[in-house]
Parts: sequence; structure tokens; C-alpha cells
Amino acid sequence: MGKFLKTGRVVLLLNGRFAGKKAVIVQNSDNGTKERSYGHALVAGIDKCPLKVRKSMSKKRMAFRSRVRPFIKIVNHNHVMPTRYNMDLPADVKSKVSTSEQSKKEASKKLVRTMFQDRYKAGKNKWFFQKLRF
Repeated sequence: MGKFLKTGRVVLLLNGRFAGKKAVIVQNSDNGTKERSYGHALVAGIDKCPLKVRKSMSKKRMAFRSRVRPFIKIVNHNHVMPTRYNMDLPADVKSKVSTSEQSKKEASKKLVRTMFQDRYKAGKNKWFFQKLRF
């Protein structure tokens, strides 16, 4: 069977704090590493989706409601459910995202936030930015 958990694949998280949230695979490790001997992936997802915006709202309120709160997490392959959707990630995001230290994780989170904000404002990947209803 081919490998389908590749970089850019949109997945749903099944366990933990972010269960039921959408995420994108940033880096993947099918065989595992020394620290984690199981197949896992570094995912960047949406903790808080943007809210609805109306024409009657002020620009300040529109900007506030259209913000995206991201998260970055390393997840076991058993705890993700792949979807049919893909998201093309910029090359700099793939290489700069890291969770090894707290300071690097915070910088990575800011980078992911700007990427998600730009995609949301451009109208790309609309399904990804909607709250999952189930």
C-alpha cells in the first residue's frame, strides 16, 4: 500500500487536547526516530477558527473576528484521520517549523499563524478554515 500521510495532507486529530480539530502535516516520519520509535507527524492546525463577518461590522471588528489561532504538535499516526484534501505548503514553512525548544516552537507558531491568515484572507482552502460540525 502506498504512503498517503505526506506533507501537505489535511488530517483530523482524534485524541488529546485538539481532538476533532483540523491540521496539516508539516513533517512526517513513517519509521520513527530515536526519541519516538513509532510513526509520527509534526502537524500545524487550527485551534480557533475565524468567526463570521458581516458588511455592517467595523474594520477593526472584522480584523479581530477573522484571526486564526494555530497550534503545532507531534502526533502518532494512530491518532490522525487523513482527509481527501491537500494544502500546498511553502518551502520555508516546511524547513522552519520546529518543536525542539520552546522559543523555536513559539517562532514556528507565529510563522504558521501568518501563513494561515494569508490563506484565509486570500480565500484559499475554505473547507480548512470552517469549524468542523459533527
